[in-house]
Amino acid sequence: MTEAAEESRTGDRAPDRAYVTLQDVAREAGVSLATASRVLNGTSQVRTDLRERVLAAAASLRYTPNAHAQALASSSSTAVGVICHDVSDPYFAAVARGVMTTAAEHGMLVMLASTFRDPAREVEYVAMLRAQRARAILLIGSGFEDREWERSLGAELEPYQRTGGRVAVLSRHRSLKVDAVLPQNREGAYELGRALLDLGHREFAVLTGPRALTTVSDRLAGFADALAEAGVPLPDGRIVEAAFTRDGGYAAAAELLRRGERPTCVFAVTDVMAVGALTAFRDRGVRVPQDVSLAGFDDIPIVGDLTPPLTTVALPLGEMGERVMGLALREPAGRRSRIERIAGEVVLRASTAPPR
Repeated sequence: MTEAAEESRTGDRAPDRAYVTLQDVAREAGVSLATASRVLNGTSQVRTDLRERVLAAAASLRYTPNAHAQALASSSSTAVGVICHDVSDPYFAAVARGVMTTAAEHGMLVMLASTFRDPAREVEYVAMLRAQRARAILLIGSGFEDREWERSLGAELEPYQRTGGRVAVLSRHRSLKVDAVLPQNREGAYELGRALLDLGHREFAVLTGPRALTTVSDRLAGFADALAEAGVPLPDGRIVEAAFTRDGGYAAAAELLRRGERPTCVFAVTDVMAVGALTAFRDRGVRVPQDVSLAGFDDIPIVGDLTPPLTTVALPLGEMGERVMGLALREPAGRRSRIERIAGEVVLRASTAPPR
């Protein structure tokens, strides 16, 4: 958007938030994110009237863009911010343990926040961590297929990095040009599909979280690739979307049965959904694996203790946390982002068996 196209204010007030983001200032001033960023971060000249509007909006909203700069420049901050989707999810708890182990070895304090998969809250938390003068920000968990979120998050992270802040991410590869640890979600789901086909299954269903999450879309695509390669269909009626949680897995499994679908094998794109699905099947008299095989993804600590133990794709969750924290502690590698790829391993357990 050009500056000339921004002369008319939108009149939309910024939403009430715990902390003001650059997106809020841009909305209040009626300008683009890029223009607001140029004014507040001093990266280039902006037309006088637009500059005044942005500064007035920032003052009105009490926006403080560079509160972190002095602390970062002197490396006096020992705080690291970790933003995840939901720390009560065993996946994130295991990753956070790895982060904290490495942080403790370097005398760093970890501040942990859960977004509950709200993209706007994630942007807000990044802004808060900037103001708290965090030395590094770690974004843990899937990204979103959302252009506005990408622009808003980038507008917060770019000046933070430019003034010395470190950013590293886990499991989000499409939008941010930062150091990253990338579990191979698509490849792992593909290998799981191949293993289940080798057991003799040809009738499948998938319990999936919201497809706007990149982790969900990758795992669903990899699993579908394996089936398509074998000439096995995956009808839309056998793909059930629900919340990316234990309760979501329960609801998705119940909905699958309500539709009258009776596949021989069900893949839940995350272990916590598989845990919910196992309970839903049990509540309805569907036996695992005698009536239906069930598989998940992640290998969170509890799934080996279920009855029956869960087939899954194992990721080294604690190690992933250690590695993403390690990336944040290293000096930047210039303009190039460092990428560390983590392969998953298919683990066949008693929740899957050849179809009857």
